[in-house]
Amino acid sequence: MIRVLVVDDDFHVAEINTAYVARVPGFTVVGTAHTAAQALGCLERTEVDLVLLDHYLPDETGVRLVRRLRLGGHDADVIMVTAARDLATVRGAQRFGALQYLVKPFTFAGLRERLEGYAALRRAVEEGAARPEPGQEQIDRIFTGLRGAERPRPSLPKGHSTATAALIRTALTRGPAPLSAHEVAARTGIGRSTAQRYLKHLEHSGHVSLTLRYGDTGRPEHLYTWGAGEAGRR
Repeated sequence: MIRVLVVDDDFHVAEINTAYVARVPGFTVVGTAHTAAQALGCLERTEVDLVLLDHYLPDETGVRLVRRLRLGGHDADVIMVTAARDLATVRGAQRFGALQYLVKPFTFAGLRERLEGYAALRRAVEEGAARPEPGQEQIDRIFTGLRGAERPRPSLPKGHSTATAALIRTALTRGPAPLSAHEVAARTGIGRSTAQRYLKHLEHSGHVSLTLRYGDTGRPEHLYTWGAGEAGRR
């Protein structure tokens, strides 16, 4: 079982990320922290294999924390999970040893892919450790492990077309969001019932997030956003 420490300054986001990790087989969350100091304390007390680390912490940036971990001899691996996307932060995370960088907002599928890639990397390392000198093929597997576990893309249900799904994605990613099924239908030229059917599938598969907006009638309106789940909030 791979032991994970979730570090995020937002309590709600930390809870969501923890729930996401729990849904991936082979992973368990052994602690949460909301500051760099809390993260360091947890690493001193608990065995941790992987840290999911936000950059925006109240007492220190995530990148500086990664550097401190390496200087302090902590060998837990790090995947950055943050809204920071400036080049200096990305390069700093890479320079100080972060294995992956996942930009908020993201879906469960996005995090799952990184975690499964990390699990594949660990398997490759463990297999290589069983040999006195791993060959080039084994070394290549180690260096490419974090590209993600190889698995076929999920197919659309019967009666659904890739072209229509692409139209819906374009509507949700270009222009103001979130959108209702009626607005998606108007932007794509497909029927409202068809839009609702596709949106329901995309939400269920983790590609689209659903929020509710309550009007004067008291009946909530369903609004959809591509890939911007609750884990994207800071």
